[in-house]
Order: sequence, then structure tokens, then C-alpha cells
Amino acid sequence: MVADKKFIRIAITPPYFYKNEAGYIESVLRNDKFDFVHIRKPDATSVEMDSLIRDIDPDMRHRLTLHSHFEMASQNGIGGIHLNSRNPLRPEKWHGRVSISLHSIEECSKAEDYTYATLSPIYSSLSKPGYSNSFNRHELDSMLKSERRVPIIALGGITDDLTGTVEDAGFDGAAMLSGAWRTNIDIDKFKLQFITHPSSETDAIRQVREAIEGGCRWVQLRWKNASEQQIISAGKEIADICRKHNSIFILDDHVELVEICGADGVHLGKNDMAISEARHILGPHTIIGATANTTDDIMEALRSGADYIGYGPFRFTTTKKNLSPVLGLNGYRLATGFLKENGISAPIVAIGGITASDISEVIRTGVNGIAMSGCIINAPDPIAETAGIINLINQSK
Repeated sequence: MVADKKFIRIAITPPYFYKNEAGYIESVLRNDKFDFVHIRKPDATSVEMDSLIRDIDPDMRHRLTLHSHFEMASQNGIGGIHLNSRNPLRPEKWHGRVSISLHSIEECSKAEDYTYATLSPIYSSLSKPGYSNSFNRHELDSMLKSERRVPIIALGGITDDLTGTVEDAGFDGAAMLSGAWRTNIDIDKFKLQFITHPSSETDAIRQVREAIEGGCRWVQLRWKNASEQQIISAGKEIADICRKHNSIFILDDHVELVEICGADGVHLGKNDMAISEARHILGPHTIIGATANTTDDIMEALRSGADYIGYGPFRFTTTKKNLSPVLGLNGYRLATGFLKENGISAPIVAIGGITASDISEVIRTGVNGIAMSGCIINAPDPIAETAGIINLINQSK
């Protein structure tokens, strides 16, 4: 019987471990955005799992659910276990929450004696290629309206903006994977991204300061052939400038320097570190952008863990000589149309040789922002140029 209770919100951990994960788990439970956190680590050893659990505040452990290593539940005050194909049997004498993974309407109709069940995939899943919704809508509606069933939690492709939709559809809750942990990108800040092209540390800092004084709120320190110490020295000052102006600071390429510099994230080119490797190092909260030149590139980047896409080049540019093909306006229209058709909302920033005269037409293709470098740096008044570009972007929406 469906219990008369509030809509349940569940956060499911990434399958990998990352720095200060226990602290992040505590934070999402403390702010009450989620009711439960499911700890899903398919390849975790007992030592790794034990270490994570012990780092979590004992007063919060009753809101945790384990997907494996069920023997650790009772001894650590864990509130729930989740049955799945790897671990299908509940332990003897277990009296806490019991949930289960289901993948068909028939399974939902037959499920009994569970606190709740997750049904997936409700929306197409980027993390699992080919894993898409195949439920009959009429049968799904009928099952959800049944008075004799366990609570059903929607899983698969769920984001913050979709929780209201699944609640209206009759689901009893929603479970989120990557969307529960990643930093939400502020689209207003995203609309103009300034990319440095400095000759010195002083030059890099000056370029950033002028762009920010002109109103830009997203900057990327791109400084090819600079030493590690030069990147660190400039990066720390740029991070300070960005914090004072509530701006996003992205470091190009140098994953290993993101934390040292105090950057909000990293942008990776196609020949840089693999996105999945960077995600394991930086965790789910750090912003990771990726360069793409085709829709296949976009999908691969998003599946690997990218938060946004730098799509280009719009036209040939000397700062990105090796990218191809040149996309033009039609390339952006095709990409944004493809993403819309597939229900993908990841933001896209247009890159590569864009000038002020291109802005209106590029924005109207449906991209979320424009990345600019030389157009601002080489202007007689970079501050005024930045302000004018932002005004053009706003007028073009």
C-alpha cells in the first residue's frame, strides 16, 4: 500500500570515491535537499566502504542506504539497504529500510514488502548509452494510480528541473545520480566566457581584471607554454579577483592545479587529460568543460562527466589551429537541435573566431553562451568592449 507521505528525494553517490566525500554527503543531508543518500560503489572493497562510512557523522547514518556490503549496515547505524542484481538478498534479522531496483512495470506491480522501489530508466541516461525509456505510458500511468503497490521512485536522467514533472506524473519520489552532486551552472554568468591569451603573469591578470570590470562573470585562464609556477601565481590572483566579483574561474588543461589555484573548474581540450580521469581526481562538484567539434564528441564528453561543452570552431582561428570542422551557424543549429531532440540540457558555449558582429546570429542558433578572446584583448578599450558584447548578447536572446 502506498504510504501517505511526502515526495521522497534520493541522492545516489558516484561509483568512485573522491576527496572529502563524507563531507559532501553530510552537506546534502544537512540542507534537507535530499531525504536519503544511497551509497553505490559497485567495485568498493570492504576497507574503502568502511572508511567512508566511519567518516560520516553517526547522527546522519540512519539516512544512508547501502547498495553493497550489507554486513556493515547494522554495526554502523545505517538506515537502509538496497537490493539489486549484484546483491539480491536481504540479510537475516534486518529491520531497517529495504529498497530494490526494478526495470519493468510488471515488476512494480508484483513488488511487496519494500520501503520503496526505484524504477528506471524514466528518462534517457547519459551515463548508460542506449539506456532509454521504453515504458508504455498508459501502463505506467495505470500502475502509478494503483492503490496497492509499494512507493515508486523515478530514476534515470532525473535533474532538478524534472522532479516536479515526475511528482505530477504520480511517482512517490525521485532519485538523482550526477545531478545530485554537480554544481549547477549559472547560465547568466555562462553567456560570455572570456579566455585569456597572455604573454606574462601581469598580462594575464590585467586581461581578466578588464573583462570582469566590463561585466564578464566567467573567465578562463588559458596560457599555453607557461610554467607551472606561472600558472599558479597568476591563477591565485585571478581566483581572488573572481571571488570578489562573484565570477567563475576556469583553468585550461591543468587538472592538477585546480585546487592549488582555487579555480572553480577546468576546461579540457580533445588532447588533454581524459574527462573521466579528471572527474575522478576532482570529484563531482568541480566544473569540467570539454571541447567538442561534432555531436558525437558532445555525447561522449557528457557521458564521461563534462558539465558544459565548448563547441567549435565557428570559423578558423589561429588560437585553435587543429580543430575541425569549421561549424558555422548551421553547425550550431544542428547541434542545439540534436540536444533538444534528445532531451539534453547541458549548456553549450560557441567558440572559435567569433567577433562582435557575429553575436546576434550565433546566439539565435540556441547556444547558451559565447567564448571570446582576441576581440576583447585587442580592443582599444577592453572594458567598454566587454560591456558592449554583453549588451549584444542580452539583446539577441
